[in-house]
Amino acid sequence: MAKEGVEKAEETEQMIEKEAGKEPAEGGGGSHRLGDAQEMRAVVLAGFGGLNKLRVTRKAMPEPQDGELKIRVKACGLNFIDLMVRQGNIDNPPKTPLVPGFECSGIVEALGDSVTGYEIGDRVMAFVNYNAWAEVVCTPVEFVYKIPDDMSFSEAAAFPMNFVTAYMMLFEVANLREGMSVLVHSAGGGVGQAVAQLCSTIPNVTVFGTASTFKHEAIKDSVTHLFDRNADYVQEVKRISAEGVDIVLDCLCGDNTGKGLSLLKPLGTYILYGSSNMVTGETKSFFSFAKSWWQVEKVNPIKLYEENKVIAGFSLLNLLFKQGRAGLIRGVMDKLIGLYNQKKIKPVVDSLWALEEVKEAMQRIHDRGNIGKLILDVEKTPTPLMANDSTETSEAGEEEEDHEGDSENKERMPFIQ
Repeated sequence: MAKEGVEKAEETEQMIEKEAGKEPAEGGGGSHRLGDAQEMRAVVLAGFGGLNKLRVTRKAMPEPQDGELKIRVKACGLNFIDLMVRQGNIDNPPKTPLVPGFECSGIVEALGDSVTGYEIGDRVMAFVNYNAWAEVVCTPVEFVYKIPDDMSFSEAAAFPMNFVTAYMMLFEVANLREGMSVLVHSAGGGVGQAVAQLCSTIPNVTVFGTASTFKHEAIKDSVTHLFDRNADYVQEVKRISAEGVDIVLDCLCGDNTGKGLSLLKPLGTYILYGSSNMVTGETKSFFSFAKSWWQVEKVNPIKLYEENKVIAGFSLLNLLFKQGRAGLIRGVMDKLIGLYNQKKIKPVVDSLWALEEVKEAMQRIHDRGNIGKLILDVEKTPTPLMANDSTETSEAGEEEEDHEGDSENKERMPFIQ
């Protein structure tokens, strides 16, 4: 692994040197014309697998079709689902090569036919069905939202996926109300912090959270009761609340499904919105997939009936891109922007990374080293120092998850917010 870490750092430095010879002096971006074709920088996934499948390369710049906006990207969100896409660890993965990424922020550069409500120069954030990790994207107008005046581009790129997911689960699926209690896993991540903030907008809501111990000091004010991610949280929760909780938000899957259901009060709701336990190494593991699947408690509808419990699933990307609920999501975004303007919620940005540093950024998420959201800053100049720092933590990513809470490894990567 040490050799692979050094190779990754050297590859990053080579990309930096290559870009330095092509890009303008200002920032790390800029488009180029080769002949008559205008090109852009983009992160390309050459094939499913490890970090070595990612490259920053030049691609033809897209132009907006009917109903689309062309956005000059300033920042992109990096989510755990992007790691699963890289590994091919999702249902019906698209064909490679592809440009990853599902959300971004930037400036409207052109409007397709029939687009209304936006002007060139508008600051926007958007959902994108892949292709977000590039200097320019085109996406249908129904997936685009104007950025509040005092929200930065990095905050805007951290906003849509995390806060819409959190809001939909809490209020649309589980019907969170005053006096209820919520258990959320990965409380220090982007969705976890969004959940905690949204719970604080409702009176007397108790939030239980699991997270690596080294994150507890940073997030202790947003979560009522914090437990180490490797602790027996079922017993810890029941020690505080003998009946359990009203809502369980599970992004882990595996044996946590059964534990979550056992913690539900009568009329409680368990929601699965991820399966990060399936990601243990850098590449897709059949053993990890099989283990996680085997550990999932087989749900008996009769038992749910007898115990008055609800089990649900939530996938924002499927809701948007496969099930045609863009109108519903726009209504949620309007409410969330209102809460932001009232200063009741605010995206937590962990760190900023250049496109060329995408491998190191992904490794940080894999190691559960982030507090809040990692952002790809399209205009950021890559720094070899950061790449070297990240290789020190890369070996930790190959260990079993029992070691992922080790703060010594996680704190070597600088926070750059």
